[in-house]
Amino acid sequence: MSKSIHDTGWGMFRQFLAYKCELNGGQLVELKPHFTTQDCSDFGKRVKKSLSVRTHACPDCGLVLERDHTAALNIEKAGLAQTEFIPAK
Repeated sequence: MSKSIHDTGWGMFRQFLAYKCELNGGQLVELKPHFTTQDCSDFGKRVKKSLSVRTHACPDCGLVLERDHTAALNIEKAGLAQTEFIPAK
């Protein structure tokens, strides 16, 4: 039962986000987060690491970022690739 409550909570959260995006002229883009913390946001190479490693260091391009930062950049790139991005003026 707790799993269905959990799923319902995320579903309602997603609906709320979609509503707010539409209300403010935006668009909600759903992405799969797989490997976003392991893929280099600059070079694209997958750098395997355990969850305890909090820094992303790409051996090919030399990029060093906090693991969550590189994931955020990867998610942003993937989201923009799925939408027609029109910058705000």
